[in-house]
Amino acid sequence: MALGVQWSVYTKKAACVSSFWNERLADLITFNDVKPAVNQIETNVWNQEWKSQTYMEKEAVQPEAWAPFAEGADHIFTNPVLAEIANKHGKTTAQVMIRWFLQRNYVVILKSVHKKRLAENFNVFDFKLDAEDMGKIKILDQGHSVLEDEMDPEIAESFR
Repeated sequence: MALGVQWSVYTKKAACVSSFWNERLADLITFNDVKPAVNQIETNVWNQEWKSQTYMEKEAVQPEAWAPFAEGADHIFTNPVLAEIANKHGKTTAQVMIRWFLQRNYVVILKSVHKKRLAENFNVFDFKLDAEDMGKIKILDQGHSVLEDEMDPEIAESFR
């Protein structure tokens, strides 16, 4: 298809895609020569995307979290469940969420303009979430985005 034709002009090293849900990812893999190495999808404790992760693992596509902190929606940083887990480990709720992603084998790229938060974001390798912690976080899954509907064409059209 178009991606395959364009891609063949360049040296094939790795392709990455964003917001390719399972059906689009299956189309891409099935009908093109290009198989993405990474698929960046909205994933956070409110929208955990377990089914997408399972499919990407099956296809050997690395999941990457987009909006890992849900853009702060629904008081994510002060959520009592996350705060309890953070307190248990002597960490922040952000560190708990980062650790949760790492234990799920997600790539998570974070941004901060605050040096303290940047340092905290890297300080997540000295603890692990146990099965109880992971189970408590899993219960937070709402099964849908808490952000704007990126599949709504009116969102894209609003930038014209």
